[in-house]
Amino acid sequence: MSIDKTSATPQDEHAVENPEAAAAAVTAVDPRLLVREQGLTGYIGEFKRKMKTGELGSLPVIIGLIAICVIFQSLNSNFLSAQNLSDITVTMVGTGMISVGIVFVLLLGEIDLSVGSVSGAASALAAVLAVNQGWPEWAAVLVAIAAGAAIGAAHGFFFAVLGAPAFAVTLAGLLFWLGFMLKVLGENGTINLDSDGLIGKLTTYFFSDVAVAYGLAVVVVAVFFISSFLGNKRREAAGVPSRPLSDTILRTVLLAVVSFAAAAMYNQYKGLPLATVIFLVFLIGTDFLLRRTSYGRKIFALGGSVEASRRAGINVTAVRISVFAISGGFAAIGGLFLASKIASANQSAGTGDLLMNAIAAAVIGGTSLFGGRGRTWNALLGVLVIVSIQYGLQLESIAEPVKYMITAAVLLTTVVIDSITRKTQKTAGRA
Repeated sequence: MSIDKTSATPQDEHAVENPEAAAAAVTAVDPRLLVREQGLTGYIGEFKRKMKTGELGSLPVIIGLIAICVIFQSLNSNFLSAQNLSDITVTMVGTGMISVGIVFVLLLGEIDLSVGSVSGAASALAAVLAVNQGWPEWAAVLVAIAAGAAIGAAHGFFFAVLGAPAFAVTLAGLLFWLGFMLKVLGENGTINLDSDGLIGKLTTYFFSDVAVAYGLAVVVVAVFFISSFLGNKRREAAGVPSRPLSDTILRTVLLAVVSFAAAAMYNQYKGLPLATVIFLVFLIGTDFLLRRTSYGRKIFALGGSVEASRRAGINVTAVRISVFAISGGFAAIGGLFLASKIASANQSAGTGDLLMNAIAAAVIGGTSLFGGRGRTWNALLGVLVIVSIQYGLQLESIAEPVKYMITAAVLLTTVVIDSITRKTQKTAGRA
């Protein structure tokens, strides 16, 4: 017996003497266990914990969207009409695409100031090839997108390899590609596009059959439920915390309500817009890339700590260059949608408040300016806020200067919330 006592370690004795404390410690490791084990009480506790630790997620912007809808609908009953909402979701796609690329750059804690000029240069290049040179539009579109990605990769090279600050490199790119666009467009300065062509139909084509909108809603809801259910099963099999079935069902029901409401709204006007479908496909694809692949995890790791990522064996240079290439590619795609909206490529493309709105959309949607936190869905939420404000003020015939001031106030509020959130997380030991 004496041998057994002397062979016991201090940790073993502590575990025997304090089994309740040990069990409590295990439970405290992952608060998600509360959700699974305590039902509604667990959800409430998890919500309080997130609020205390600054994990606000997309809650502020969702509340803001609801407030925007309530305010403008009370001022003008046409704000929530099917036509106005459909116009908003089509108009937002061009800026939204550019903002998706900005999200990737912001996740690194960097900035890309060239995306507006790159979008204009890409639309001008596509217009010249398709209209002046007689190329097939699909080939012109591919070349324009490839050119955007190549431009972004070049910016990434100067930043990642030569060590130039991203701010300075992309500011130079803003000026250079603006000049390139003006040179390509020539003295006339405007190239009209075929409204019935590939580029023209990006924002003018609607699936008029009501079955298309409802069918897409069914597919989205079904895919979400199946992927969530199978994901939870894999987590359970691996012995790690997973969402309860009731939580998955609740989320699926909420998604179904939103999806079918959107389908009904679209069918009251012209039908499901092609632009919205393409945007959703890109959002789903990029979200999967960031959250479900090793490449996405490398981007988040770089946003958290470059040195730690380098020591972990991540090719920092390659990831940085690829991220700026993605930003340039999405800028080109956004430029094509913007050109489609006005059926032309002209000297004003990529200028004005486009750059500001693209960056603001990513930040307003919830992507951190400090790197390491964000999702491509943030671009959707942010651009919805911006375009909704613009359309609401337009319905009220508010002057353009006021639109700038209101958008600036929304952006400043979002940045302040982001800063406070980071401080709260640091205080709670989660940053």
